[in-house]
Amino acid sequence: MAPIGAFTFVLHAHIPYCRRAGRWPHGEEWLHEAIAETYLPLLDALYDLHEEGVPARLTLSLTPVLAEQLADPLIQEHFIEYAQDRRSRAEQDVARFEAEGNPHLRELARFYVDYYDRRLRSFIHRYGRDLIGAFRRLQEAGVIELITSAATHGYLPLLSRDSSIRGQLRTGIQTYRRFFGRDPFSIWLPECAYRPAYRLPDGTIRPGLEYFLAREGLRLFFAETHAVEGGRPVGKAAGDAIGPYGQIVRHYVIPFEAIEGVRGTTYRPYYVARTDIPGGEHSGVAVVARNNRTGMQVWSADWGYPGDFDYREFHKKDGRSGLQYWRVTGKVDLGEKDYYHPEWAAAKVEQHAGHFVDLVHDLLREFHRSTGQVGLIASNYDAELFGHWWFEGVDWIRAVLRRLAQSQEVWLTTAREFLEAYPPTEVLVLPESSWGLGGGHWTWDNPETHWMWEPIHAAEARMERLAARYPEADAETARVLNQAARELLLLQASDWPFLVTTGQARAYAIERFTTHLERFEALCRSVEAGRPDGDLAEAYWELDKVFPDLDYRWWAPA
Repeated sequence: MAPIGAFTFVLHAHIPYCRRAGRWPHGEEWLHEAIAETYLPLLDALYDLHEEGVPARLTLSLTPVLAEQLADPLIQEHFIEYAQDRRSRAEQDVARFEAEGNPHLRELARFYVDYYDRRLRSFIHRYGRDLIGAFRRLQEAGVIELITSAATHGYLPLLSRDSSIRGQLRTGIQTYRRFFGRDPFSIWLPECAYRPAYRLPDGTIRPGLEYFLAREGLRLFFAETHAVEGGRPVGKAAGDAIGPYGQIVRHYVIPFEAIEGVRGTTYRPYYVARTDIPGGEHSGVAVVARNNRTGMQVWSADWGYPGDFDYREFHKKDGRSGLQYWRVTGKVDLGEKDYYHPEWAAAKVEQHAGHFVDLVHDLLREFHRSTGQVGLIASNYDAELFGHWWFEGVDWIRAVLRRLAQSQEVWLTTAREFLEAYPPTEVLVLPESSWGLGGGHWTWDNPETHWMWEPIHAAEARMERLAARYPEADAETARVLNQAARELLLLQASDWPFLVTTGQARAYAIERFTTHLERFEALCRSVEAGRPDGDLAEAYWELDKVFPDLDYRWWAPA
């Protein structure tokens, strides 16, 4: 039977760079938690399904900076220490709850002992500590499509130099090649942030992001729902996009009126128009937008699955061990939470997986009935939502994949497979957009973070000047400039302004930002003075050990 439609999960896995950044509350423990609660459970689920002969498919973004961390032996050793510590805490809780005469909490503590035992067995024995290799084998087996991203999750629309966009993309692609042995087809634009072409004050045109993707051989990216379905871009409808303080004034090659008039559907891919050309011709790069209806079944605070009363409560933790022994219970204070019952949660996983699969069928049937086309539902989420924030989330993904793999109507696929089977037939002009507040750039450029962009832009210009000055540097100068490029990439991470805006880790984000800026400036000063400090570059390399095959010449002006 021919499918009426297709479905893919698109999971975006990303953790801020935190190697040797300390432990709780901010630092490597972010990554350790994600490995234990998201990446290992997801690998186990996908390997189990594959070994059972279930034709599961999934699209997964591993950001280059995350891949570098997962492959790092120091991170791997620290993760084992973390998991062993969590297991030890659970064992101590078993004895404590036994002494207190609380059999329910005692069994929950035993549940956690077994949980961390399984995580350690998978990490050490099933995957040989090599999670990157484990993901690579799944891609080679056709189970997943791995997609790349910008090197450090830099917020591309707000970077001031084309060389910085090229450096972020090229470093990400080279990292992907090194780890996965092939070229990437698709990319997750950091924060789903897109910018069309615009005219600079001197009359020259700065190309849209689709131009840079095409130049690097990337053929597909993902956008927020409103970017394709329609909606006003950030700024004045008269033709200028103005930032929160008027500091960004953009005269678009394709007027906003034309952009506003474009409407698409999230059920189809589109070729993105070349926005640096008034005619808006074909760029060769496709876009797929997030399906909002299926997305809200997970994201909605009011009716999303993770808020079910029987799922584990994330925010309440035991005062001694830090383990979580309570369920959501209801909209009650943390002190009124009831104990967690894993068997109740397991039953809800199956119920919610069935509901989601029915929803996917209904949506695709309706699209097929009304258009006669085979539609695609791309359900895009942060990977770390599953297993970490929503403890049962990976089990839910496993259950959904198992059901959809058996469907006679819905093709369970990856984004690339669908695009190759059903290429776009229309060209779409996208507005400036992101997933952030208001659909624009405010989350990353606002009164709390605006001060960060001036030093970023100054560093971009400095890196470009040095790359142009030394087109064929001697070995010592090249080593220093390569390390300066790494510090620039780490400085540009969108995580730092995001964490400042949200207040989740403001002091930590500012510290990381200023540290990378200071390192970058010290390295550049040594080159500019004619005394490239190779020892300093080596010391900074030892701290981060990221992007070993980067080439500073990527930052030279085109």
